[in-house]
Amino acid sequence: MRRAAVERRTAETEVAASVSLDGTGRCEVATGIGFLDHMLAQLARHSLIDLELRATGDLHIDAHHTTEDTAIVLGQAIDQALGDRRGIRRFGEALSAMDEALTRVVIDISGRPYLVWRVTFTQARLGDLDTELVGHWFHSFAANAGLTLHVETLYGANNHHICESSFKGLARALREAIEIDPRKQGAVPSTKGVLGGSL
Repeated sequence: MRRAAVERRTAETEVAASVSLDGTGRCEVATGIGFLDHMLAQLARHSLIDLELRATGDLHIDAHHTTEDTAIVLGQAIDQALGDRRGIRRFGEALSAMDEALTRVVIDISGRPYLVWRVTFTQARLGDLDTELVGHWFHSFAANAGLTLHVETLYGANNHHICESSFKGLARALREAIEIDPRKQGAVPSTKGVLGGSL
C-alpha cells in the first residue's frame, strides 16, 4: 500500500498530510488560503492521489510560511509513499491547457531535486495567495519529493489560468511518473539500482 502520513510543527505552522498514491483523487484540504486549497484540489483530482491536508499558520503575517510548509509536508509524504520506487514509470510529462494558457510539465522521480520554473505572472495576487509564492511552492515540493521538475508556461494571458494549468500539468505528469509499470516487474527504474536519497 503506497501510503504515507507526515506532520510538521514549527513556531510558524502546523501541517499534517496523508496521501494514498493509488487513490481516486479524493481531496480534503484546509490551509486557510483559499486559492492554495483550490490548487491542491486540482493536484489531487488530476493525479488520482488521495490527499488529506490540514494546515494552520501565521497568516496574520502573510501566507509565505503556510504555503511553503504545505509543499514541504506534501513532498515528504509522496516521497515516503513511493518507498524504494520499485516498478514505477519514473518519468512523466504533460501539456496542460486551460483556455488560452498552455503549460508544459516534465518530471523525473530521480532523487535529485531540481526545479526549472519558467512561469510568469502579471499580477501580484490570485485571491489570497501572492503569485510569487507559486514558484516557491513548486520549488519546496520538488525538493522534498525528490523530483527533477520542469514547468514552463508556453503562452497565456489570464493569471488564474496560468497557475491552474501549472498545477494540473504537475498532477498529470506526476500521475504518469508514479504509476506502476507491469513491464518493469518490480525493478527500480535506474541503472544504479536505487532512486532517492543522495545519488
